[in-house]
Amino acid sequence: MARFLRWTALGAAAALLAAGCAGGSSGDGEDGKGGSAGARSSAGSSGTATTAALPASLTGQKLDWERCRGSADAAAPGTDWRCATMKVPLDWSKPDGKTIGLALIRAKSRADRGERIGSLLFNFGGPGGSGVTTLPPYGSTFSALRERYDLVSWDPRGVGGSEGIRCRSNKDIQAAESVDITPDTTAEEEAYLQDAADFGQGCAKAAGDLLAHVSTTDTARDMDLMRQVLGDTKMHYFGISYGTELGGVYAHLFPKKVGRLILDAVVDPTADAVGHAENQARGFQRALDDYLKSTGQDPEQGTAKIADLLKRLDSAPLPTSDGRRLNQALAVTGIVLPLYSEQSWPALTSALESAERGDGTGLLALADAYNERDSSGNYGTTTHAQRVISCLDDKQRPTVEETRKRLPEFERISPVFGDFLGWDTAGWCHDWPVAGQYDTPEVSAPGAAPVLLVGNTGDPATPYEGARKMADELGKGVGVLLTWKGEGHGAYGSGSDCVDATVNAYLLKGTVPKDGKVCS
Repeated sequence: MARFLRWTALGAAAALLAAGCAGGSSGDGEDGKGGSAGARSSAGSSGTATTAALPASLTGQKLDWERCRGSADAAAPGTDWRCATMKVPLDWSKPDGKTIGLALIRAKSRADRGERIGSLLFNFGGPGGSGVTTLPPYGSTFSALRERYDLVSWDPRGVGGSEGIRCRSNKDIQAAESVDITPDTTAEEEAYLQDAADFGQGCAKAAGDLLAHVSTTDTARDMDLMRQVLGDTKMHYFGISYGTELGGVYAHLFPKKVGRLILDAVVDPTADAVGHAENQARGFQRALDDYLKSTGQDPEQGTAKIADLLKRLDSAPLPTSDGRRLNQALAVTGIVLPLYSEQSWPALTSALESAERGDGTGLLALADAYNERDSSGNYGTTTHAQRVISCLDDKQRPTVEETRKRLPEFERISPVFGDFLGWDTAGWCHDWPVAGQYDTPEVSAPGAAPVLLVGNTGDPATPYEGARKMADELGKGVGVLLTWKGEGHGAYGSGSDCVDATVNAYLLKGTVPKDGKVCS
């Protein structure tokens, strides 16, 4: 069962679209010491014990930067890029214990030594997105930043080249696409929950001990070790989508190490798992309404037409050109993907028109792109890593009974996406092998340098309201909000000279805009 609507990696969606088709501890981590090893929940439950001082074998390691190699999923990047592996503790409460390797990638700054600021780390979201494969294609987008920074990204633990976790075979993934993810009968409910449990067991078998050590807090601690190994006194960071939550958790754990942090397409840190699903129902419905208006349709009537199509697909999947069938789950995934970028709205129009004529090929192609399925039937593992990370983070485990009670509200929020997102809260972490850590992440960062947040009023996956809430949670004088009145997931590099200039001035010159600045 693929997670089709939780905030996703911007890079995967954007790459497709370009092709024409996504108050706790105040410890500052100096000399390897930090605050609590787990971010506190909003209810005040504490994390695990304070992390011990890090051994020199970790803080003093020298990275062996070599030409990056290609893989089955991506060709080798150009000659500007170099790759290395950095050791981190498997268990941050035992820094002298077993280590795992994190895959890093870097393009060195073009600046003279005196003009270079340091390293700028990128996380493109997911959780579960690969920074090693995502950053190079966006080298031109971040070219201005390379004038004063080394551009650096990595595969977080459990992702890609960093002990990447695969929970299912390609054959089993395709078979699971036939599971009804909006069950209407007892038999369908049982199949849905059994599929979720089977997925979790597959993850546990594949990951072993790692399954309990892939949380956002673990990755935030990895980032601070990365900062030390790269030789930076401060953390300079560009987080997108889920990467904004990661940036907020880092700022909370290491406020005195915050340098220049950009958080774009901001996750609402006050929302629990159910709250995030409701936020996304609102966000995707808002984007769908905007799309329908752009085609001259009345949003209410257009939404009803699409909802009717999905209802018909629940019992009568459509044929496609490759012999597979377009069912309800694949169709809604195909509708979701083009809403990540206004540039892809024409593709959605074409796919919907074909589906109304009885041909599901267009929507299936969009769904396959989201699910990272190639023409040979091989699937990517971003959604696998996404699930193991988020289910370790999220403490909430809604029951079927609780979900049924919430469904009317989900359907009121969005007749198209509500039912799917409502049921997803019950199935996503059902019978998960490890317990979740918190209800909501702690991101308060008293004493940190100003953090620039970029909120897009038309963002479907991380609705705009989350940016203001993140600013408030970071604290007075820390969270600074920049608003863009645009469409799509993320703002920087999306066509706004105002946004790009403001972000560049902050990162390159340290110029902090006035809180509340608006780019139209």
